[in-house]
Amino acid sequence: RFRWPAHNRSAMSTQAVSEETAVVIGLEVHVQLETDTKIFCGCSTEPADDEAPNTRTCPTCLGLPGALPVINEAAVEAAVKVGKAIDADIPETTTFHRKNYYYPDLPKNFQLTQYDAPICANGELEVAVDGEPRTIGITRAHIEEDPGSLQHVGGSIESATHTLVNYNRAGTPLMEIVTEPDFRSPAETRAFLAKLEEVLEYLGVFDPGRDGSLRVDANVSLVDADAVAADGSVPTPVLESTNRAEVKNISSHKGAEKALAYEATRQRNVLRRGREIEQETRHWDEGRGVTVSMRSKEAEKDYRYFREADLPALEVADWRESIAIPELPDARRERFREAYGLDRESASKLTSSKAVADFFEDVATEFDPELAATWVADNLLGELNYRELAITDVEGRLDEFTRLIGLVDAGEVTVKNAEEVVLREMLDGADDPDTVIEREGLGKAGAGEVESAVDAAIDENPEAVTDYHDGDEGAINFLVGQVMQATGGSADPGQVNGLLREQLEE
Repeated sequence: RFRWPAHNRSAMSTQAVSEETAVVIGLEVHVQLETDTKIFCGCSTEPADDEAPNTRTCPTCLGLPGALPVINEAAVEAAVKVGKAIDADIPETTTFHRKNYYYPDLPKNFQLTQYDAPICANGELEVAVDGEPRTIGITRAHIEEDPGSLQHVGGSIESATHTLVNYNRAGTPLMEIVTEPDFRSPAETRAFLAKLEEVLEYLGVFDPGRDGSLRVDANVSLVDADAVAADGSVPTPVLESTNRAEVKNISSHKGAEKALAYEATRQRNVLRRGREIEQETRHWDEGRGVTVSMRSKEAEKDYRYFREADLPALEVADWRESIAIPELPDARRERFREAYGLDRESASKLTSSKAVADFFEDVATEFDPELAATWVADNLLGELNYRELAITDVEGRLDEFTRLIGLVDAGEVTVKNAEEVVLREMLDGADDPDTVIEREGLGKAGAGEVESAVDAAIDENPEAVTDYHDGDEGAINFLVGQVMQATGGSADPGQVNGLLREQLEE
């Protein structure tokens, strides 16, 4: 599917004499589309915690004789949304084919997919790599069914004593997004996957929290560095003459970067030994951090594609106009900068997910945008990241966090106590901010209490007073600390500093 056309194995031997090589990478990204039911039958896609293997199945997704597929309209709508988001061509009609191959988790011995008439083609996605924009071409994006899943018992794929097959996942709707071989480093693939996942989440067609919802296969080859143009392009004849390895079973952004870095190094070492790169499929063993040979790489003809007679062609061209997509991350990021006056870093943090962006906008309607940005981007997200939580994990309590920001804005609790005590106890427990403030005695000190603490600090620390009058600015910080300690941190540090200076200058 990549635009690495027919290869010439003998040409790779000339690469062995080249000291400098460049990596060429193309991706196949398999995304689970968020639908209530499977793509060709009515079985649920929502697994229960106690779900037993091979129970969420029916004759259609098991491929039993006489069972007929019926296309899931929601899956088609999701695919059109993706096509619009990547500015792809959406044809008048799209068709399904059978991709024939044997694998234990493919009960029909063929996969229902799309071949020469995908629902999306010729798209692109812009990503930032080291602060510089890079446009990655997307050859095609098509919809297909997921196979089942294999559980290797007693070890990895190499060392397992036996393998169990679970068909509950069989028939789950997937979208396979196939890029051009436009990546020139593993780091670029990681940036692309993060951006792609962000866009899909904004579209509402993908749940990044679902296990196995995004899986990556990558084609990796090496070319002479001199063959790479200044814009990163590689001439087609060079790609045609280059063998490549397909790396399968990558399940994360970080995993993609690690797997491809390892594979590029492995191929360079093969060439240094004067050997040829084998055209093969390799498994990424994440536990060991290595790729392992699985089988020789299939050619397109090996799959014997032919039209699926039980599914008619879909008329989808008009759907592009009738199906709306939401504001996408880049557009929302730019709007946040213009409408709220945010800097680039804050805008990026606040649009990292649709849930975060929505929450920020809710807060910004009640409070100054700068205050809202500080609390959401720095305080809340920082504490959530520390606990390995996402904002969706506390979305049922978002009104409590808005209440905390309101208490700070109204001067009912100091910023320090709100950040370092109240917010943390809220996240570590189930209490609302008012309960935490009352329990910890964090209500803001009254004017009389603060003034008394200031007087006491001055009276009890004559040496610090003398140091202050001698020009030692550190003395004022010491006295502020004494007042804050006396008031249990409930005084405003700025107000305390001002009162101390007034008293000391009299």
